[in-house]
Formats: sequence, C-alpha cells, structure tokens
Amino acid sequence: MKASRSSLALPPTIARKRDGGALTDGEIRAVIEGAARGTIPDYQLAALLMAIVWRGLTNRELVTWTRAMVDSGERLEWSTLPGPTVDKHSTGGVGDKISLCLAPLCAAAGLYVPMMAGRALGHTGGTLDKLETIPGFRTALSPAEFRRVLTRAGFVLAGQSARLAPADRVLYALRDATATVESIPLIASSILSKKIAEGTAALVMDVKVGSGAFLPSRAQARALATALIDLGKRLGLRVRAVLSDMDQPLGAAIGNAVEVREAIEVLRGGGPADVRALTVRLGAEMLVLGGRAPDLRAGTRRIEAVIASGAGLERLRLGVRLQGGDVRAIDDPDRLPRARHVQVLAAPRDGVVTHVDAGALGRAATLLGVGRLRKEDRIAPGAAILLAAKAGTRVGRGDPLCTLHYDDGARARAAKPLVQGAFRIGSAAGRARPLVLETLG
Repeated sequence: MKASRSSLALPPTIARKRDGGALTDGEIRAVIEGAARGTIPDYQLAALLMAIVWRGLTNRELVTWTRAMVDSGERLEWSTLPGPTVDKHSTGGVGDKISLCLAPLCAAAGLYVPMMAGRALGHTGGTLDKLETIPGFRTALSPAEFRRVLTRAGFVLAGQSARLAPADRVLYALRDATATVESIPLIASSILSKKIAEGTAALVMDVKVGSGAFLPSRAQARALATALIDLGKRLGLRVRAVLSDMDQPLGAAIGNAVEVREAIEVLRGGGPADVRALTVRLGAEMLVLGGRAPDLRAGTRRIEAVIASGAGLERLRLGVRLQGGDVRAIDDPDRLPRARHVQVLAAPRDGVVTHVDAGALGRAATLLGVGRLRKEDRIAPGAAILLAAKAGTRVGRGDPLCTLHYDDGARARAAKPLVQGAFRIGSAAGRARPLVLETLG
C-alpha cells in the first residue's frame, strides 16, 4: 500500500506506545481518521494495536480513542422519540439467544431498543446469523431504514452500518486477524463507540463468565465490566453490567434457526427456565435504567406481564415484517431451516451430569457450521446441537445427552469427539452456579 502523509508519521507513534508512553490526543485522532479513510497501512495499524495490547491505554487516551471512533462516522439521535432509548450488549456465549426475545419485550414495555448486533466468529454465536434464518429478514439497514424500524416497532436488530463508527469496522477486523482482541481498553472502546453512535442513552452489559465466555475468568469479566462502566460515565452513557454464567450453554439449543425457535418459545410463555430467567432479569435492568420501572422487582413484573399478554411476540412479528422477514416463520417455526441429518449421542454410563462444557460445545457447533472459523466461512442455518441433559440431570446408560443436526458428515465426525468430551458424568450433582453472579454500576 502506498504510504500517505498520515502513515509516514505513524512509526514514532507506534514506538512510543511500544515503549510505554502515552499518545497525544492529536495522534489518536489522526490514527482513527486514517483507519476510517484507509490512508494508514494495515500493518502499521496492527503494530499499534499490538503495542496497545501490551501497554494499555490511560483513561485520557481511552476516552479520546473512543470519541474519535464515534466521530469517524455518523451519529444517530433520538430526542424526538416519545420514550427512552436503552440497549443491551452481550460479550458472547454459547446458546445465547437473549437479544431475540429481549428486544421486542422491552419495546412492548415502553423502551426503544436500537440494537446493532454482530455475527458469529469463533465459538460464540451471532445474532445476525440467527435472524437471517428467517426468510427475507434484512439485517443491513441504512440509517433511514434503521430509524423507520425503531420508530414503528420500538426496537431494531441490525448490523453495524458502514456509516456508523466506520473506524471500528476496520480495527475490529484487524484485531481478529492479528490476535489483538483480548485487550480490555480496545474491547470497551469498540463496544461503546458503536452504542454511542447508534444513539442509545443507556446500556445494560451482559458480561459472560465461564468456559464458553470470551473472558472465562470472573476477574477478567469484572475488569471489563468496570472499564465499560467507567468509560461510559466519562462519555455520558449510563452503563449497568450483569455478570452471568456461561460455564454451560444457555438453554437447550445451540445453533441459528434452533435458537430463533427457542426465543419464540420464550415469547410464547415457555422455553428453557434459564433463558427465560435471564431474559426477564436483563429486561428488568433495562426498564430500571430507562426509568420505566422504579426497581428490579417492578421491572420483573412488567416483563413477565408482557410475556403473558403476548405483546412481546406481537412486537417481534412487527419488527420481522418491517425488516422484510416472513412473519409466517414466527407463527410456524417449522418453516425455519433444518439440517438433513440427526445423530443422537448417548450417555456411556449411569450417573448424574456434573458439567457441560460450553466452550467445547461451542467449538463443536462451529465445526458443524453454526459459526465461523474465518470471516468468509458460510453458515449452515440448520446445523445445531440440541441438549437433552444439562448439569444436574440424572441419566442412565444409553439415555440421550444431545443430538447433532448437520448437513455434512465429515463435519459431524470432526465435532463428535468434542461433544462427547463436553459431558462429565459422576455419582452426584455438584453445587449449581447461580445464573447471575453479580451486578455492577
């Protein structure tokens, strides 16, 4: 790539950060502008990102970095809406379909939810890939379309627009390709720049903890939550963080179409207990943060009432229709894609399931085609792992532990050992971990 004036000035900036120095506000703004405009070579940006992974960013640097990311594109504004804007973001997990039922429930309860979601990469699922199993559903919306859907449905589930925080799109792709993802300042800036650009006034963060989480340890998750809350405060964004368990998958369905089905079950008043419980809890947190409930108890009652009335399901129908989706798939989920083959994996002996490794099942699901190892990989919309047993379930030899749903036999053979190794069977159940570990902010 031909060097530009901005790229010629970057090596001293990289060297200063590499050596532990702080970048000036001007340098940071030049880096972000160059990333958005494509005037800085990828190799120089990658080198700077690695230096930041090693040396970190000061509070001043992080605030300037995030503001510059927001300023690299358009910023949506919702002051004319008749209600508060509150979003939710998850750090990613296995079987995490909460956004699919949470957004329409909160919209029906009086919030506006401008949710920009992401795609699967690695072992964690992608909300956009799940939504796109609904025939016709469009996740690529212009700012005008984003506004129209949000105004009419009260929520929108869409991908990141090329005009909102465009520098983040460039830097995120580079971080993923250069092993520079695991930097708390860069993670926090990436998340909050998009949320501020989309115009939300408050954010509930679902920070996952456990084997299936992006940051497995509770200490790492708490550090990220604290960074997000502090950065949000400095930028005028109210942030509440919930640390939730991801040591075993959430719900019984791991996949794309199957997770849409499970979310619909929750909106119909059923679904797995853990999916429903976390949906209700995060919804209550959002209502409190948005001033639509005085406390969590009242927020919980409100979300449960919206489920019971069917208003959340009706909002989902409206949102799907406005984004071009076939609403018949919501009324009849059998219209959603299914894999051609099913294989049952059985318990090898009698006992109690003591642990189900979410990370191993997430990696196995990726091999089946649920997720991507590379950005260019194609998703298999019907591929799935459906759990028949979770931690605490008593099983007999030959009882089903789960079923694999797949189109490609070679993929299934590669995934099978990971799935078999994910289930531990003992003589007695261990102590159950709470679904919500703690809240901050």
